[in-house]
Amino acid sequence: MAISFFQEDIRFDLKPKISYKSWLKKIAANEGYKIIELNYIFCSDEYLYNINVEYLQHDTYTDIITFDNSEKEKEIEGDIFISVDRVKENATDEKISFDEEIKRVLSHGLLHLMGYKDKTEEQQKQMRIKEEESIALF
Repeated sequence: MAISFFQEDIRFDLKPKISYKSWLKKIAANEGYKIIELNYIFCSDEYLYNINVEYLQHDTYTDIITFDNSEKEKEIEGDIFISVDRVKENATDEKISFDEEIKRVLSHGLLHLMGYKDKTEEQQKQMRIKEEESIALF
């Protein structure tokens, strides 16, 4: 099981990494999944915006983009890009700590890789419940 954290065009480091890795593995295990390879790439708003335009043809800023590279059912392989700028802004807007918001976004990407969606209002409610359950596991 490989979980890696990278920085693209910014300086950002999760600490302690081992706690986050254990936590993410626990979230996956609770859903019956095994993480094979999971890469989190922390970047700026502009970097993620360019990915959104180029790969998804979405001309908007976002906090997270998840690419699912999984080949087998119940095994997770993926790349998750997170805009640290957007996470900071979301935390301020929601009046929560950056720490809580980064956990929400980290779990959000993982939940997408396990099949949870957030396009409809009902899916968004379910995603929020799963995010809260995930944060509580930390």
